[in-house]
Amino acid sequence: MKIILNQDPSFPETEVTINCPQADEDILRLVAMLRIHQKKLVGTLEGEQHLLDVRDILYIDTVDKRTFLYTGKAVYESALRLYELEEGLRNLDFFRIGRSTIVNFYRIRSIRPELGGRLLVTVDNGERLYVSRQYAAGIKEKLREVERGILS
Repeated sequence: MKIILNQDPSFPETEVTINCPQADEDILRLVAMLRIHQKKLVGTLEGEQHLLDVRDILYIDTVDKRTFLYTGKAVYESALRLYELEEGLRNLDFFRIGRSTIVNFYRIRSIRPELGGRLLVTVDNGERLYVSRQYAAGIKEKLREVERGILS
């Protein structure tokens, strides 16, 4: 893959163009990763609504039918349901890890196997979250994809 970066102060905005013979899975993933930088969610904190960059969200959790967005700095409440967020963030490497939790794969610092087929993930702020057996396979598959990408 050839990468070219053209910098010119006369450009009115940043534009990314991808020229390829066919949009394969790697190209589509690259496009999704670029789009994550444009994606925003609305979170409420102390009565104020905040626009949050999706890449800043460590994980999303539901408690008592209320959905919360966890960043490294604060916890925001979302008006969206967990399943709505899961659907909207699926292509941006957010994974369901339990009945009420979604994690941003790229904000995971470490993963450790636990008894009974569960995993224990530590996110960037040091919080630990359990991945249930039911969802552990998705995280493991993503790890294999990352390894294959590095080795190819």
